[in-house]
Amino acid sequence: MSFPLLTVTAAVPAIGAIATAAVPAAKRTAAKWLALVFSLATFALAVTIAVRFAPGAKGGPYQLTESHAWIRDFGVRYELGVDGIAVAMIALTALLIPFVILAGWHDADPLEEVRPNRRWRPTQGFFALILAVEAMVVLSFEATDVFLFYVFFEAMLIPLYFLIGGFGDRAGTSGGKDGDEDAGRRSSAAVKFLLYNLVGGLIMLAAVIGLYAVTADQLGTGTFSLQQIVEARAAGKLDIGTGTERLLFLGFFFAFAVKAPLWPLHTWLPGAMGESTAPVAVLITAVVDKVGTFAMLRFCLQLFPEASSWATPVILVLAVISVIYGALVAVAQRDIKRLIAYASISHFGFIVLGIFAMTSQGQSGATLYMVNHGISTAALMLVAGFLISRRGSRLIADYGGVQKVAPILAGTFLIGGLATLSLPGLAPFVSEFLVLVGTFSRYPVIGIIATVGIVLAALYVLVLYQRTMTGPVKTEEVRAMPDLRVRELVVVAPLIALLIFLGVYPKPLTDIVNPAVDHTLSVVDKKDPKPPVQVDAVPGEGRHGHPARNNDVEAAK
Repeated sequence: MSFPLLTVTAAVPAIGAIATAAVPAAKRTAAKWLALVFSLATFALAVTIAVRFAPGAKGGPYQLTESHAWIRDFGVRYELGVDGIAVAMIALTALLIPFVILAGWHDADPLEEVRPNRRWRPTQGFFALILAVEAMVVLSFEATDVFLFYVFFEAMLIPLYFLIGGFGDRAGTSGGKDGDEDAGRRSSAAVKFLLYNLVGGLIMLAAVIGLYAVTADQLGTGTFSLQQIVEARAAGKLDIGTGTERLLFLGFFFAFAVKAPLWPLHTWLPGAMGESTAPVAVLITAVVDKVGTFAMLRFCLQLFPEASSWATPVILVLAVISVIYGALVAVAQRDIKRLIAYASISHFGFIVLGIFAMTSQGQSGATLYMVNHGISTAALMLVAGFLISRRGSRLIADYGGVQKVAPILAGTFLIGGLATLSLPGLAPFVSEFLVLVGTFSRYPVIGIIATVGIVLAALYVLVLYQRTMTGPVKTEEVRAMPDLRVRELVVVAPLIALLIFLGVYPKPLTDIVNPAVDHTLSVVDKKDPKPPVQVDAVPGEGRHGHPARNNDVEAAK
């Protein structure tokens, strides 16, 4: 039996979570280092997956596969496999978690060390929950059995609920008082997050059961295997009726749209990100929310190709609304973290737009956007977290002149912001450009409208930087603000370097992703639109004054 690399990659953070939680209460520092070591080991395994993965290799769309019977009576299997999209997402997750742990090094320290007469916060639990989320997210990217995917898609909500509600941001909008009002908002945000995602998951569960019933009826044996279902459809052995397929698609898509989040199912995200610590906010939007858009590519399009085409016009409209709405609301925000949250809603609109444009450029751009948005949002949100922890407030109005007292902090904040607005030369620009090109080639009106989001992104990012970093120093708290420390530089510098590297040279990512995108489009039976052939008006002459060729004229006809 070959080495179960995918299982081990998910098992390491799970074991790390148990080990970290078991560290005695007095050994908080040891728990932190233990969690960091396990996250680095997971990253090393993710790099091994990327190295062993062969883009475009023959023998099926998935590599490093594992398949074992789990619940035989119901056709449930422990089935894992990765394509290029999954490899990219696992690498992103494993890359960000060590930075999340380092950035949150003191976020769960006992409150008595900061403010007297406050309850203790279990440090070990904080880092154990982060590793537990990582394990479930990695398994979600690896699972090729629909039921197995569903289990971890829902299970990750539990540790996230406790991270939001139990380890919320100490620097609230009340000026850092950490009072009952802030605690109430944290609890409300955690409950709203859980309810929204649970409702989406329950609807998906009904669709999962429906899919099993259809396969059992037509194949004789029910199955949840993604590859088996896709192959049965291609061979004509499985024919899901049009009405049934559309209902099943809607059940899956609803759950993924909540997780993504897509307008109008987005309202849980600003509260969850705003009331979380900055590292947990990164965990939510840069890691966990990507499971929703990833699942649209892996499950919605491949399981329900006809229904995906049928729903595309409505989904594109919702995606464009997300792009414009998220950017407009971000412009009006007074809270730094909520501004970044609404900016993420706008960016997720671009990702969904690229997925359902049904073009190779659009879907490649959407996958790159998932990776690049994760890196850029992590950079911006973590620097914002360092800023907020110094001043004790999330309100933009409480800042001003930061670049005069903390120039490195201001500089990294600016680069993170410029990446968020997709400045050429930084990684998100490549993604956004591909999404817009891919969308415009098939849906030009939608593509043109979506470009408004670029203008609005420049507005909210530059206004945020101007109000917080430039101008005179407003308060003594800002005047006494230290610059980034060594630990904080270790967190931010690699993310900034990655944004520049992937902005200049995205080929390593595109080489991995493109074969998986081509496979997805072939399952949906979509091809890129052919560009129009330009024929000059002068008879007998082709392009650039050369004699017209017969095939040019015929193509024009």
